[in-house]
Amino acid sequence: MASSRSVLIAGAGIGGLTAALALARAGFRSVVLEQAPRLEEAGAGIQLSPNATRVLIALGLGDRLRSRITAPEAIRVIDARSGRDIVRVPLAGAEKRYGAPYWLIHRADLQALLVDAVEENQDVELRLGARVEDYALHAHGITVEAKTAAGSRDEQGIALIGADGLWSNLRARLGDRAAPTFAQRTAWRAMVPAEQLTPDFRAPVTALWLGRDAHLVHYPVKGGKLVNIVAIISDKWYEPGWSAEGKRADLLPRYAQFAREARALLMLPARWQKWALFDRPLAGAGNGPVALLGDAAHPMLPFLAQGAALAIEDAAVLAHCLQHAGDDMAGAMRRYENLRRRRTARAQREAQRNGQRYHLAGVRAIARNMALRALGGERLLRRYDWLYGWTS
Repeated sequence: MASSRSVLIAGAGIGGLTAALALARAGFRSVVLEQAPRLEEAGAGIQLSPNATRVLIALGLGDRLRSRITAPEAIRVIDARSGRDIVRVPLAGAEKRYGAPYWLIHRADLQALLVDAVEENQDVELRLGARVEDYALHAHGITVEAKTAAGSRDEQGIALIGADGLWSNLRARLGDRAAPTFAQRTAWRAMVPAEQLTPDFRAPVTALWLGRDAHLVHYPVKGGKLVNIVAIISDKWYEPGWSAEGKRADLLPRYAQFAREARALLMLPARWQKWALFDRPLAGAGNGPVALLGDAAHPMLPFLAQGAALAIEDAAVLAHCLQHAGDDMAGAMRRYENLRRRRTARAQREAQRNGQRYHLAGVRAIARNMALRALGGERLLRRYDWLYGWTS
């Protein structure tokens, strides 16, 4: 693969793979370097809001996605103690309103779809078991040192994208060595066959239960065959990674104040996995033709369901900037960063605020619920027009 139009990408997550496909559309070749020896199927769901599906459809992935998604009719915000709806946000008209649909999908399905598209594309090369350790800038571009099982290997390119996640090695190499901060929350995830559930829990909606120091999210994936469950609690346990084994007996007492139906749902999964939530400020500028993307640049707490979506947006904007860069790769990277900074910072702040709102108790929770009811679903959705209505 010639290096004169080759972009190197560290990380084969959703952001890195989408960036490779977007760059191929823009006329570049890319090498995706992923440190894992194989891509594991992560057992979790993802909400793909219109700002993300717009990009994926533009990349020609719409038909493949439609066979694997569920289109939610609404977001149900529920009072955890009573089990009654606080507000219902309509999503059935999302495509008409935003020009792109709102979809729910299993993360493994999205990853597999992206990998298939990458492997079919002659302008993208995916290399597993290759960790980006360092880079050096020179007159003709950039040389990346990748560590493999066979030893170190040099890769040549015109630019380097760090899509290597929250604990980004490239972010540290760019000078930001401050560790992510534990957010005093843990998230627990599980899957349940939809056939085991009552119609309310199988319905094509995203359900959000708000309680004291805990909240619960569930929605269908795999075309409605499975229901994805995410339980998030205030907690002191933490360690890096996102697939530690969780014991149901440790989780259930944290939901003792939730309605009977919610507790019954949490009783069903035999296996839970948990991960600690970490926060990190927006990254600073990159270095020359080096820039960060997705969680490496702007980690998102999950209270806005935008981690994957913003990484997908990044990929589209970055490809557009490089396409119009001429010979100025460094300038294109700074334009990309400047275009993304305000929006991603706003999304980070909104996710942090939601994390506080979701776990309120007592009088403050009552006031929150009254405000949401008074606002109503349509006006609440309108507050997120800035997010879902984004176009590149």
